[in-house]
Amino acid sequence: MKRLLAISLGILFLSSCNSDPKGYTLSGTITGEPENGTQIFLKTTDSINQLIDIDTTTVENGLFSFSGSQSEPKMHYLFVDKVRGNVPVIIENGTIEVEFPKDSIDHAKLKGTQQNELFMDFLEKSRQLSERARSMQNDMRMAAQQQDTATVTALREEFIEFQEDAKNFNIDFAKNNPNAFVSVLVIGNLLATKAVPVDEIKSMFEGLTPEMKQTEPAKKIAEQLENLKSTEIGAVAPDFSAPTPSGEMLALSDVTSNAKLTLVDFWAGWCRPCRAENPNIVSVYKKYHDKGFDVLGVSLDNKEDLWKNAIASDGLEWNHISNLQRFQDPIARLYNINAIPAAFLLDENGVIVARDLRGPALEEKVAEILGKS
Repeated sequence: MKRLLAISLGILFLSSCNSDPKGYTLSGTITGEPENGTQIFLKTTDSINQLIDIDTTTVENGLFSFSGSQSEPKMHYLFVDKVRGNVPVIIENGTIEVEFPKDSIDHAKLKGTQQNELFMDFLEKSRQLSERARSMQNDMRMAAQQQDTATVTALREEFIEFQEDAKNFNIDFAKNNPNAFVSVLVIGNLLATKAVPVDEIKSMFEGLTPEMKQTEPAKKIAEQLENLKSTEIGAVAPDFSAPTPSGEMLALSDVTSNAKLTLVDFWAGWCRPCRAENPNIVSVYKKYHDKGFDVLGVSLDNKEDLWKNAIASDGLEWNHISNLQRFQDPIARLYNINAIPAAFLLDENGVIVARDLRGPALEEKVAEILGKS
């Protein structure tokens, strides 16, 4: 439930260009008599989606401001000292205005530049969806407490319809606003969550204006769409290499050259679903390794000890590699890995024959292929 709701709302909380060479001015107003001297923080995200500080100022008589220069639109966030939540705002060159109550920071209003006007339209509808979701969840919780199973069932069916409405809102917004930076973020979110078919994502992306296609998030989407072609079933899996637990470099081709069937398993020691699936992979490996089945574990850990301990604890006897960069691992980006566990089954020629097989489905496919060899 929460995961699908994030399709509509995720970019609100972490997610045509104005060519004004003078940079940007962000003018803020906080209502509700905030204390003078209250700190306001302007932040954005880095390449691994971690918040980083950009600037700090203080409130005086309910007003604050930031100024600077921005080469292209980028999502930023305003944080108020000792206040929960944040205000998302698109920083672009021009004059941006933001206003919000000190006790209700999530009801901010944006205006002043084209991208923030468009973003405000998106925010207003998203807030309505968010309120609708909260109301339904509260009703469902109360019905469950009262053991009213009929109402719970009806509300679940209603929520499924709501999720479809939320997804369609995102799709329609991106299609109808090809000049909006927020449309780029929406398309990226839909691609990451696999909420719609890739062909539809491609169509939405191609519909963006040239200016929006040149933004950094759009360039990442283009890279992901290109990579998807090389990781589809029937494609030859892209080769890669990375350090083993002992520090030696190992390539995918080193493993596939000695196997009839290879499972490239993306996992991590911190990933509970991955750890839960490991016993199944171990069972298939022990049963079919002598017949030509091999596994290459690609860990998205970022802590070496956790990675090595998980290998030993779960009895994973096959080859392992990792760059210890979580989802910023170049191999993960090459294979468009946005969630784990994820796996690719390769034949003796390195051709992808299946993806994301788990449980009995993995052994069935391995037995089917090796039985023919």
